[in-house]
Order: sequence, then C-alpha cells, then structure tokens
Amino acid sequence: MNAITPASSERLVRVPLGERAYDILIGPGLIARAGREIAARLKGRKAAVITDENVAPHYLDALVASLEAAGIQASSLVLPAGEKTKSFEHLITVCDAVLTARVERNDAVIALGGGVIGDLSGFAAGIVRRGVRFVQVPTSLLSQVDSSVGGKTGINTRHGKNLIGVFHQPDLVLADTDVLNSLSEREFRAGYAEVAKYGLIDKPDFFAWLEANWRQVFAGGAARIEAIAASCQAKSDVVVADERENGPRALLNLGHTFGHALEAATAYDSRRLVHGEGVAIGMVLAHEFSARLNLASPDDAKRVEAHLKAVGLPTRMGDIPGALPPAETLMDAIAQDKKVKSGKLTFILTRGIGQSFVADDVPSSEVLSFLKEKHP
Repeated sequence: MNAITPASSERLVRVPLGERAYDILIGPGLIARAGREIAARLKGRKAAVITDENVAPHYLDALVASLEAAGIQASSLVLPAGEKTKSFEHLITVCDAVLTARVERNDAVIALGGGVIGDLSGFAAGIVRRGVRFVQVPTSLLSQVDSSVGGKTGINTRHGKNLIGVFHQPDLVLADTDVLNSLSEREFRAGYAEVAKYGLIDKPDFFAWLEANWRQVFAGGAARIEAIAASCQAKSDVVVADERENGPRALLNLGHTFGHALEAATAYDSRRLVHGEGVAIGMVLAHEFSARLNLASPDDAKRVEAHLKAVGLPTRMGDIPGALPPAETLMDAIAQDKKVKSGKLTFILTRGIGQSFVADDVPSSEVLSFLKEKHP
C-alpha cells in the first residue's frame, strides 16, 4: 500500500455472493442513517435490535429513532456485556424476544454491538423462522473488520468457543467509525490485532503499511477508514472464495487456534484476556511455531512480535495476568478447537510475513512440546 492520501469520508465494500450479496458501508455518521440504508435494501418493516448494557446507553436511542424515521417498527433487547453472553441461555432469550416482536422472514434482526452481540444475534437470526434478515451495526474495531463480515455466527459452550452456530450472512453491515472514538485504548488495540492479521495472512504490503502508519490508524481519520476498508475487502475476498470454510477461509484463523485455547484457559474472563489479545499472542506463537518447524525465519516472528508490542498488545503467554493451566490443558482445548485426524491437527502456519497456509498434518506431540517451552 502507498502513503495515505486524502480520501472520501466513506467507503463501500461489496461482498458479491450472488443473490445474497451485501454492502459494507464504512464511515462516520452511519447510525444516524441506518434506517434509510436498511429501508432501501429490505422489504420488511419490523426490526428487533439486540445490544448490550455497555452499548445501549450510547447508541440504542439514536438507532431506534433512525429506524422509526424510516418507517421501521423497532423493538430492542439489552443483554449483559461480555463473552459469557454467548451462551445457550442468552440465545433462548434473543430468540424469544425476536418472536415476541413478531419479526417475520423479511424483517430484520439488527445486532448493535461488538462481536459477542453480532455472533449471538446472527445465530438467532439464522434459526428463528428458519432464517430472517440480519443487519450488523458493529461498534468495536474488532467486529467492524472481522466478525461482522462473512456470516459465521455462534455461541460458546464448556467444550470451547464458537462450537455451536450456523452460517448466516448479513444483508447489510454499517461500520460507523464515529463509535470507535468511545472505545478504550485496550478495546481498540484488541481490534487492531485482527487488522494486522490480514497483512500477515497474504498481504505483506498491508502489514508494512501498518508498521509505518499504525499511529495514524489509532488517531482516526482517513488512515483508520482506509485500514478498516482494506480489512473488510480482504475478508470479503476470502469469504467469496470459500464461504463455508472448506479450504482457504481457514486462513482467517491465523493465531486463533492458540488464542482460543488461551481464552478458554482464562474462562473467557475479559479482565484477564479479550479475544483480540488472545489472537495477538496466538499470531506470535504461530510464527514462532512455524520457525520451530523450519518453515519460516525466526526473524519473521520477531518482526510480528515487535509490531504488536509497539501498539501495546500482549505477545507472550506470560503477559496474561494470573496463572495459566498446564500445557496439557491448553493442548486439550486446541484439540477440541480444530479437527484431529490420526493424532494430527489442522493449524494455520506461515512461511514468512504474508505467506500463511493451512497445515493439516501437524503432530500433536510437536504442539505440546512447543506449548511446554512457551508456557510461563
């Protein structure tokens, strides 16, 4: 990528999935326009807005007012904030609220929140009446660049993260960049890990651009919109090529196998670790593990760690507050997270910056030995 140049205050990324194609709008002020944008694309005139107790005080009233001004009858449900909301219990609550609101197939469930609300609401939208329309209004950087795009929905169980869900594509994504100004530094950094991931998968020029411009991305303005648009375009390209993760879409899990295990190890306690932080540590581990297997240079892992550390992200298991369970317990979580065949695991490994690939023959013994080495 080149140096930042003055650009439009709004970007549009199209996800071309035939009859299920949809737009991702990126820019300021989109919540105030949400009703108009939704009414222009959907036939239904009812909506159930699902949000959480952190987001609702800031944006729920504005979104409902925008919907009603566009002739869309809106109801709302406010859930507890946090990863533990992605549960069977809250799925039932959301489904009941959607049915109580008499939302029909052409009407919409609208997710107003971060990845937790988007994943949970999307799952409900995918199963209520065997599928109703779905709109994402992501309010975190992580959800704007990752979880709101691509149609993967789900909940967590005691067996692991995102193990129960459906593929249910949204009909529209409205990424209002103004809402990111209210995020804490920690939340923004956590979302940035997913931005960096796109460069590390197969866009080395984008990763280099981030190394040079991350301060402007954090500051806001044109650089932030450019980074979000580039991330959404990267994810759209992968989703279109492999919607249901039968092949190359698995590359989007770079860092996630280790990261999910660490999240499970901390019982999804956001005081200790949030998803993007787990991904940051996981991406460093993935590059270090690749170097251990002589697939990539150790210098690549050092470069990844240096950049993520520079922006303030944790990069080591020892950076997580509190004690972690033994490596064997982490290994159990990894084995649950990915398919195991004849004692071998599927991992996203790399041959260098922007050279990730799917490896489906990684020996469990190698992973366990590596985890023991890296365990604090």
